Amino acid sequence: MTPRPPVSMAALCADLAAETAELRALVAPLTETEWRLPTPAPGWTIADQLVHLADVDAAAVQAATRPDDFRAALEEPRRTVDDRVARHRDLTGEQVLTWFDASRSRLLETFAALDPRARAPWYGPPMSTASSLTARIMETWAHGRDVADTLGVAPEATPRLRHVAHLGVLARPFSLRDAPDAAVDIRVELAAPGGETWTWGEPDAPDRVRAPALDFCLLVTRRRHPADLALDVDGPVAHRWIGVAQAYAGPPGPGREPTTTRP
Repeated sequence: MTPRPPVSMAALCADLAAETAELRALVAPLTETEWRLPTPAPGWTIADQLVHLADVDAAAVQAATRPDDFRAALEEPRRTVDDRVARHRDLTGEQVLTWFDASRSRLLETFAALDPRARAPWYGPPMSTASSLTARIMETWAHGRDVADTLGVAPEATPRLRHVAHLGVLARPFSLRDAPDAAVDIRVELAAPGGETWTWGEPDAPDRVRAPALDFCLLVTRRRHPADLALDVDGPVAHRWIGVAQAYAGPPGPGREPTTTRP
């Protein structure tokens, strides 16, 4: 059966809080020099990763609670993500962490009280508040992965990866840029933590992807090159998707270069 992320906002908030705690445990002990370490994201330091998360948290709260203000802001000249991050490079690591803590706490408090089915505007298509919160889990995990890679901390699989994987599957039309074959069904089977198998798509679909859940999530967040992951792919559409897969609707970014050994 296809696993669905919980529709309970309380359950989603609990998973986001747990993902937040893991990221915070990585950065809380850092020295000011370590906050400035470059991460695998070109041009971004560890501090930049947390700044981005805090900034987008604030945008998500505005979109959910003051949608007219959010839409009005969309009409203004758009700053790139890099520009928005660069505006805060005068902050110390301690100041970045304080901002992240406050922004994340407000997000969790706000979304816990919202109807999961309510719609809110966003930079791409409008999203339900449940999907918006799920996207915050995905982004926290992905940017946390950049921080962990910088610090030499190996990735671990947790049940929370199902949120990342689910978004990766749902975002397939964006990955394939709505090409004619974007609607072709693809069977996805992931070996999940605890021995489960998470599945999407019809069992008899000719295009298939089988992988460990962790590897699939590293793929769709573009934190590893497909060549460095344990992927079993059948079918032309599945092969094309794996080359461009992403778990979000925006620009895909450069992704990662292949390495000589599997991470």
